[in-house]
Parts: sequence; C-alpha cells; structure tokens
Amino acid sequence: MNIFKHLLSSQSARTRVCTSYIASFSFLHFSSDASIQVHSPEQEVIIALGSNVGDRLNNFNEALTQMKKSGIEITRHACLYETEPAYVTDQPLFLNSAIRGVTKLGPHELLSTLKKIEKEMGRTKGIRYGPRPIDLDILFYGKYRINSEILTVPHERIFERPFVMAPLVDLLGSDIDDDTVLRWHSFSKNGLFESWEKLGGEALIGKDGLRRVLLVNNQLWDWSKRTSVMGILNLTPDSFSDGGKFDSVGSAISRVKTMISEGVDIIDLGAQSTRPMATKISVEEELDRLIPVLEKILELPEIEGKLLSIDTFYSEVALEAIKKGAHIINDVSGGTLDSDMFWVVANLSVPYITMHMRGDPSTMQNSENLKYDDVCKEVADELYERVRTAELCGVPAWRMILDPGIGFSKKTEDNLDILMGLKRIRSEIGRKSLGVSRAPLLIGPSRKRFLGEICGRASAVERDPGTVAAVTCAVLGGANVVRVHNVGDNADAVKLCDAMLDRVGRS
Repeated sequence: MNIFKHLLSSQSARTRVCTSYIASFSFLHFSSDASIQVHSPEQEVIIALGSNVGDRLNNFNEALTQMKKSGIEITRHACLYETEPAYVTDQPLFLNSAIRGVTKLGPHELLSTLKKIEKEMGRTKGIRYGPRPIDLDILFYGKYRINSEILTVPHERIFERPFVMAPLVDLLGSDIDDDTVLRWHSFSKNGLFESWEKLGGEALIGKDGLRRVLLVNNQLWDWSKRTSVMGILNLTPDSFSDGGKFDSVGSAISRVKTMISEGVDIIDLGAQSTRPMATKISVEEELDRLIPVLEKILELPEIEGKLLSIDTFYSEVALEAIKKGAHIINDVSGGTLDSDMFWVVANLSVPYITMHMRGDPSTMQNSENLKYDDVCKEVADELYERVRTAELCGVPAWRMILDPGIGFSKKTEDNLDILMGLKRIRSEIGRKSLGVSRAPLLIGPSRKRFLGEICGRASAVERDPGTVAAVTCAVLGGANVVRVHNVGDNADAVKLCDAMLDRVGRS
C-alpha cells in the first residue's frame, strides 16, 4: 500500500483534523501588494525546475547555483523525473524537479530573478510549452495566493500536471509540519496528497512518461526496474572477511574480472577497513592502496557499462577517486568523520551513499551506541538528519542513496529488525520528506557477524548461505541495491526476487 493510501485509510483522524484546518483557511485570499513586494519578511517558497535542451542536469545545477547567489536559500530538493513533453509533444524528453527554500525577495522580485536566470542560461521566448534549457516556475510563495497581470500563484494548472505534482509532493512530509505547509494543502480542494492520488499518484511512476531517476556516469538510472548487485572489493590487509586476499593490483584485477563474469552491476572499492575496532589509516595510505587499482580497472575493456563506487569517509580520497574516473561515493559515516565531505560531494555532482552509523569503527559497537528503543524509527530519524545536513551543504536529494547500516552500531536483533522493517524505515523518513523516503535503498548484510551468530558460522566465508537469505529478505522488502562479497550466488537470488516482484507488480 503506498503512503498516500495509508494516510487516507489508517490515519483518518489526522486527515479529518487536516481537512478541518484546510476548511478554516478556505475563505482567505491574498493578492500581491506593495507591502509584500517591497518589505517582505522571509518567506518559504517552492520553485519547479524543467529542462530539455543541452545538458539537462547541468542546467539544473547552474540554476541552483544562480538561485543561491540571488537570495534563495535552498533547504530541500525533490527527486529527479524524466518526463515526456506535454502539449507540444515533438521535442526531447524533459527533466523535472522542484526545490523548497526561503527568500526575502518579494513575489514579483522573485519572479524577475527567476526570469533573469532563465535568460542568462539561454532561454528565449520561443514556442509556448516548447523546448527550453531551463524553466523556473513559482509554485508556492509563503501562505499567499497571488493574482496579478504577470504572476499567478499557485498556477491554476498545477493540479492537473503529474510532472509538476510528483516533485511538489516530494518536498512535503506525510506529517504536516507547519502552518505554511497546511496552507499549501488548502490551495487544492482536498489537500495536495488527494490531488496527487486523483492524478494516479505513485502508480504513475514508471508509466506514461514519468520516470524517477538518478544520474550516474552520464546515464539516467531508474532503480525501480530491477535490483542492482554491488560487489565488494577490499584492498585492505585487515578486512573481516577477505582482508589481504586482494591487496595487490594483480589479485584485485582478477577479482574484478570474476565479479563482472558473475553479473555485478557496481564494484565497491574500499582501501580502509571499517570492521569493528579497525585502526584508521591516513588519507595518503588509503590513496596509495586505492588509486593504482582504480586506474587498472578503468583500463579493462569489460568494465564498460559497470559502475565504480569508492568506499571512503575521507573527502580527499573521494575527490581524487572521482577525478580518476570513479562514479559513486559510499560513505559509511554519512559525513560525520570528515567535516568537508558534504561540501566536496556537492561540487563533485556524483551519487552519494550515506550510511547510518553511530560513532566510528572503533566505537560503533560500544554500549552507548547500541542503545535503541525503536531501531527502525531511530535509524530513519538519524539517517534523515544526515541527508538534511547534506542538502543544506548543496547535495541534492536526487543524488542520494540511503543505507541503514546493517552491522554498524547494531546488535543482532537490531539487524533483524532492520531487514524486516525496510518499509517502516521508508515510512518514518516519509513523515518528514517523501522525496528522501523514495531514494534508492542499499542493504549490505554480506557475511556480517550477526549471520554467524544465528547460523553458528564462526568463519566469515562460511556465511554466504545466510547472506543469500538476508539479501532475499531485503530485496522483497524494498531494497534497490545489495552489497555482497559472493556476487554469483547473490545475483541469482536477486534475479529470482525481481522475477517474483515483477509478477505481483512492484510497489
């Protein structure tokens, strides 16, 4: 059941309260006037973005940069959507998204600012609804309805356009967090969630020219179609499962070739052990282990079409690896172990995997970091806070991949609760941000200690059958990427799970 149907069916009391508040606002109508225009206090706004000319995502990035310089503080980003053009259909596909922010610009000042950005980025009048490098529209401005000769907010056709409503709803939480959001709901007859449902809601995603995507290696990845397998390549002498096996360039390359033959989608290179009580090595030592192998992998003809992820919590390592040709940053610390990580990732414009962990590898399993009253809720809340901090540093939510951190500051029962509670984790995140809750979800149970405790397998390499079972549970529970040592067996498990999900219709 999707989150909107859940809201309507199981939270009817809250819905009735929301509806009563909406009704109380229904008599209000604000026109733009001099007091709003000239001396406006800081207002929360939602701005839609669209592009179908040139490098579409680069156009988005440039528009975001220009908005920030012009007095718009961006606080949230919707997901990224590739959509078929509306009205004038003989043109390239669009990318659409939206941002939520705050500004002291009055509504007409804001409109003028956005039009100036469009012009500077090459937009001309052209055909109405025709191709454009960038399209910036004010969807909401504070609590106000605005009707003037040049500006109508909200636009009268918002609620009939899925390519506008999908990113708009992303910027909300299933919980209504303040009066401004409540006012936004009042702009449609029965609230924004019901308006989205009437259009088709989540059932539209992946159909009728509306795909939710993430840009990686210059390709748009629709992670809802099938589960991706991430293969682990440890370039360390002390990793818990296979430390020392692949710490030479030759052995690492041989392992990469094997993983490719077994059907890997992403290869995750790690040159620093993050096992419990691991000793931290320096940036220089990590780079010395990593870069020679990365360079050789990139020379392999068979690497074409595969993605390379870098498992690091150092921003300098992330920067150097992406410069060399890697595609994704996988940070087990979620930005907590290097204060520069979010700023570096923001400028790299690559996907960022943010994982939940308390403390660091040397402290994550101490008693304080293992205390949970409700592990799924607390992991969701803490993971969301990392995403929010990253967003405020300029990392859009449309580049995020989430990992609840199996085995990191978790007890055996916590790991089991997470594996069985992935939908719950998404739902808890969705209370604050529906867009973040829809990000790709990565699960990494491979050969972890909790499998050994349950199955009686002291040796990590004996835990592959348990890993296959955990991966199966994760995929059927909603994981989009699984991180494993044994690619072949787990790739088969993923294929079977995907086939079952296709039979019943993915949610």
